[in-house]
Amino acid sequence: MKITAFVLASGLLVFTALANSVSWCVQNIWDPPGHFWQTTWLKFYYLFDGKEWTIFLLGAALVPSLAFWCFNGILMVADVTGKPAFITRYRIQLGKNDPVDTKKLRQAIYIALCNQFFISLPMLVPMFYIMKWWGNTFSKELPTFYWFLVELSIFTLIEEILFYYTHRLVHLPLLYKHIHKKHHEWTAPIGVVSVYAHPVEHILSNTLPVMTGPMIMGSHIVSIAAWFSIALLTTSISHCGYHLPFLPSPEFHDFHHLKFNQCYGVLGVLDYLHGTDTVFRQTKAFERHRVLLSLTPLSESIPDAPRRAE
Repeated sequence: MKITAFVLASGLLVFTALANSVSWCVQNIWDPPGHFWQTTWLKFYYLFDGKEWTIFLLGAALVPSLAFWCFNGILMVADVTGKPAFITRYRIQLGKNDPVDTKKLRQAIYIALCNQFFISLPMLVPMFYIMKWWGNTFSKELPTFYWFLVELSIFTLIEEILFYYTHRLVHLPLLYKHIHKKHHEWTAPIGVVSVYAHPVEHILSNTLPVMTGPMIMGSHIVSIAAWFSIALLTTSISHCGYHLPFLPSPEFHDFHHLKFNQCYGVLGVLDYLHGTDTVFRQTKAFERHRVLLSLTPLSESIPDAPRRAE
């Protein structure tokens, strides 16, 4: 308990210091003379005559979907063609998906689109009415950047908690066999596989953990659009199979696909507290689990130990 309290307290202090520093710097960009972002939002709002359902669909569905498919479109080109080498040289599981099985890829794209159109999109309907009940979602005044950072922190915490425990749930033998096994068909994942899942899992683990934060906070549609886009991009990075420079490390979740019973969460905090990352911490993958700040692939600078001759 003392260790847990120390970790949480230290994390809170570090986060508070970083949040204050970042918010002070970025507030000058967010709120310049003329209130650029506020003016832009009002132009967008009046372009659609303040029609809330239209604005909600554009912000909560179209913008995040475009972010997801544009990013994954680039990755799929690399997966299929092996080019550009700038991307493929950062492959985590060497020799896997090189190139990707196009039949499996088409199936993954089909399931991903079905999940987005027939599950995620209908789930936005009740969310829309919840947001209308709050009364802040379509305000003509944007939230401050500092408040957006606070919301983003809460969204991330809620996602970590809900995703970790629902993910552990679908790893129970009965649920794994009938639900989660589909997602784990890809032991070496690619970006689009992030939403390749059984419909029940897509609701429980992919969609609800991301939607819950904004519904609890009564967030502005601009905050929702930004958060949904960030969530889809980060899960795509976690599944992409490439440890690219200057992007968050995907080593943690890639290891989960490789070993199945490690690294269930998003941030890794609950895995640390529950001891579900102990094997991961003893591997080279853990040493590589950091933001790459150079152009040298970590598979070269921190290579796997040579296999013993049998």
